[in-house]
Amino acid sequence: MHRNLLADSTSPYLLQHKDNPVAWRPWGEEAFAEAGRLGKPVFLSIGYSTCHWCHVMAHESFENPEIAALMNESFVNIKVDREERPDVDRLYMAFVQATTGQGGWPMSVWLTPEGKPFFGGTYFPPEDRYGRIGFPGLCRQIARLWAEDRARVEAEGTHVLAALAEAVTANTPTTFAGDREPIRHAVEAFLRAFDPVEGGFGNAPKFPRTSVYDFLQRCGGERGREAVLFTLRKMAAGGLRDHLGGGFHRYSVDEFWHVPHFEKMLYDQAQLAVSYLEAWQITGDDFYAGIVRQTLDYVLRDMTHPEGGFFSAEDADSLPHAGAAEHAEGAFYVWTQREIVEELGAEAAEIFCRHYGVRENGNVPPGSDPHGEFFHKNILIERESGEHPSLAESRARLFARRSKRPRPHLDDKILTAWNGLMISAFARAGAALAEPRYLDAARRAAKFLQKNLTVQGDLLRSWREGPGTIRGFAEDYAFLIQALLDLFEADLDDTWLEWALDLQRRQDGQFWDAPVGNYFSSPPDDPLVALRMKEDYDGAEPSANSVSARNLLRLARVLNDGRLEDKARGIIAAAAATLERIPTAVPQMLLALDLALAPPEQAVLAGAADDPAVRRALGRLHAEFAPHRLILRAGGLAARSHPELAEMKPVNGRPALYVCRNFACQAPEVLE
Repeated sequence: MHRNLLADSTSPYLLQHKDNPVAWRPWGEEAFAEAGRLGKPVFLSIGYSTCHWCHVMAHESFENPEIAALMNESFVNIKVDREERPDVDRLYMAFVQATTGQGGWPMSVWLTPEGKPFFGGTYFPPEDRYGRIGFPGLCRQIARLWAEDRARVEAEGTHVLAALAEAVTANTPTTFAGDREPIRHAVEAFLRAFDPVEGGFGNAPKFPRTSVYDFLQRCGGERGREAVLFTLRKMAAGGLRDHLGGGFHRYSVDEFWHVPHFEKMLYDQAQLAVSYLEAWQITGDDFYAGIVRQTLDYVLRDMTHPEGGFFSAEDADSLPHAGAAEHAEGAFYVWTQREIVEELGAEAAEIFCRHYGVRENGNVPPGSDPHGEFFHKNILIERESGEHPSLAESRARLFARRSKRPRPHLDDKILTAWNGLMISAFARAGAALAEPRYLDAARRAAKFLQKNLTVQGDLLRSWREGPGTIRGFAEDYAFLIQALLDLFEADLDDTWLEWALDLQRRQDGQFWDAPVGNYFSSPPDDPLVALRMKEDYDGAEPSANSVSARNLLRLARVLNDGRLEDKARGIIAAAAATLERIPTAVPQMLLALDLALAPPEQAVLAGAADDPAVRRALGRLHAEFAPHRLILRAGGLAARSHPELAEMKPVNGRPALYVCRNFACQAPEVLE
């Protein structure tokens, strides 16, 4: 058994590699100083604890003593958890994508001792296969190139960093155009990409890109909304959803949403819960509300710390049975028909198998299972509409049986940004569905972050059995500010608004790029990060700049602050080139543009926040789909900046609701 310098880490991903024969070091000054002292290049491996191909490369190469010896002789080897250090991941991912045309994890990058990248890629097999060079052969080539022509290699690294820096600091417009054309173009592009047979936007593999759903539900008109509603139903029926335990897997490898990559990420649960909640608000169809509840109940049951924070992920891989030698993808979730019959009996099993497409020889098409992992196995996928009376009991019995299997690895670190997304989901669902335990979960998580992930008011990135040492990034601030604004509108407690304002000031102070008019992703003054990057793509998670633009617009209208409105419009203006050329890359920024162009809309409650009539009215407001509307309390913090709110008072001693749009208010509704 080996033990390297990762043994004292708190990251679950780094701890997975602490016993490798590779002499791994954590990211830090000591590692780069050692590379400089020895005159060796750095091999940087970036991944995360629930990454399937990270596990594969670790088993094939990093656990292999001969390959490890080659790595130790040739390089100083550094491991990074991308979820703890998104700044490091973002910088070197930009390099890998620019030089290879693709990216992903595990990410493999070779650097000079000064941190300048000169070669990179993703997964490499232990020998030549899959059309890829074998990892040992590649290591030898790079070591030889470094020894024979180090000056050229270092010059190439300098050139690459300069090119990336130029892209980050390129001049951008500083005035807000106020043009809806990017919105129209994006709607047309998404509808062209829509799959009218299976749902989704694009071909396999299909990812649940929730920013697209949120954009089309607001800006896509009837066709856009119908496309999203159809997609949400198809995803919920498919193997992408855990039909027994709730929650969603990461993505589908096929176009049918049948065969998923089985990891469960917190950010997917958070954002999909919001997408389904908005579908319920739009349609009133309780099917969508049911998916929200199942997803949030899964998070409360399996991904919540006893003190309230939310864990990061559950792995795709697990042991097929206790004592098995190897993990297998999806082992926790898949079934043989025989197992189902044994548990349910013939009659109930027949109904269950017909409903969920279970077959004696398995239901996974060979084309969706290239490695034969699911031979004779079944992934539950709804093949019939309707709900037979026996299905609920069958699901409960199979869930109980499944619970006895070895569970997938739980990544139990608590990330500020992802917790922000999850708090938003619980706050919004709790208010809209009149579910107090969801709202309580949002409050508990917010208090957990305030207690454990702030230092003198500034945010930390992560917590696991204690606070981490990594400072918060722009996304941590942006996602948490959004969550606090959602909590404020959910329960009208000014405490959340005050904290959001304080965090916004801190985000501005640490990340604002005044010449360009938007936010850097990482804090300043980190000598090991050669270039501060900016995120400009709304992918699996929205970018910090997109979310911040909407946050600033919401704060501006809550507080009647034109400076905040101007700042938000500046962020949108800084994205003008992207909005013009590829608006589909930034659907969340398009939502900020849509909000900036929308007339002010407020619902103001006059009366005590704990008055039952006020609470009922608040629930009714949240059950409606009104994405441009602010919900305020007449006597709250916002009233200091809105003189007109002081005039909105209870009527004849009864609480009242005032609805205002485009600077005009309707007569107050007396609340009973």
